Amino acid sequence: MIFCRELSFPVWSPDSGSGTMNGIIPRSKAKGTDICATEICYYIIRSDLGCYMKTSDLNKGSDISICRLHPACQNGDHYIADREGYFHIIKGNSCRKVTDLSTDSNAVVYSLHPNCQGGDHYFSTYHHFCIIFQEKGTLRVTTNMNLDSDVKEDTLNPDYRDGLYYWGLQIRDPLHIILKSIFSPGRCFFFLKPTCEWGVEYHTVLINKNYSVHPNVLNFLPGGLSVTKGPAVGMWEIIKTITNDSNTPVTWQKKITKKVGYSKEKMTQITHNWNIAASASIESGELAKLIAKFHFSFSTEYGGSHVSTESETWNEATEEEEMLTFELKPKESVYLWQYKLGLGEESVLFCRHLKITNEPNPPTEIPLPSAQP
Repeated sequence: MIFCRELSFPVWSPDSGSGTMNGIIPRSKAKGTDICATEICYYIIRSDLGCYMKTSDLNKGSDISICRLHPACQNGDHYIADREGYFHIIKGNSCRKVTDLSTDSNAVVYSLHPNCQGGDHYFSTYHHFCIIFQEKGTLRVTTNMNLDSDVKEDTLNPDYRDGLYYWGLQIRDPLHIILKSIFSPGRCFFFLKPTCEWGVEYHTVLINKNYSVHPNVLNFLPGGLSVTKGPAVGMWEIIKTITNDSNTPVTWQKKITKKVGYSKEKMTQITHNWNIAASASIESGELAKLIAKFHFSFSTEYGGSHVSTESETWNEATEEEEMLTFELKPKESVYLWQYKLGLGEESVLFCRHLKITNEPNPPTEIPLPSAQP
């Protein structure tokens, strides 16, 4: 006699990961990603997604919109916004200057002066450009990165050296003139701090104060889902147990039902407060899916699983049938497992991979290929 039991509980697999998880991926490890600011907006650049986020307040998550990132403006090493309304995109030893990241308007390319090359972080404040060289512990200030004009170089406060992203303070006239007479450009900047017990915060050097980053903003930052949803987890879920209680071998043949695809409803929750511009050419569900795919490819250090899900079904999850046939020895039990990926406690992607074992312990293998670095 064959007994079949339907089970529906996850069993954590060895790739669930443990140890320290840092959350937000630093700019240095996420090419084409950066934060910059104008007088009225903050910009978070995600070249891997082909778009950027605008918000009037990182702390409150106000007025969020997602805009297309023009191909010519993608994959920069650094992104800077200045008071004149220009964006500067550094790539190698040259810089592209545009008035609109979506249209690449009024593009001009200029070379960086040798003294302005190789910086770890760049930002603009007042009418100056500031360059942080972390190994030397210095902050170089110049009015022109092509000519290296009006240079000043200061020692960077050790408390400001562990930032993941840096951006400048932009203030309208005449207030900026007053502040400029009191504070040097090297004090008028912000930086995103590594994840701590209070979550993700950014620090304003001018008034020495920390602010939390709103979850709606965190969801767009690389690694942010590990903070708002929980780290990525790969697991084998046992979906059926079959037991031959007889004293003779039997052949078991039956269609089994499995869920395949991703949980669109849960994932679109991360974009529900975002206004996605028509020019972005992507709808919220597709953007959420893309964010999740990239997140699973990140290393476990930043809350990912370091796996590629490109070959998986990324349509909205549906029930699929599969015919299985196998022999059961007398008194033998077999266990049918399906692999899935989740964020924290939420299942996100139900993979097509099934495995049959003779033991109630989950398989140890990871059926997905490793993500490319």
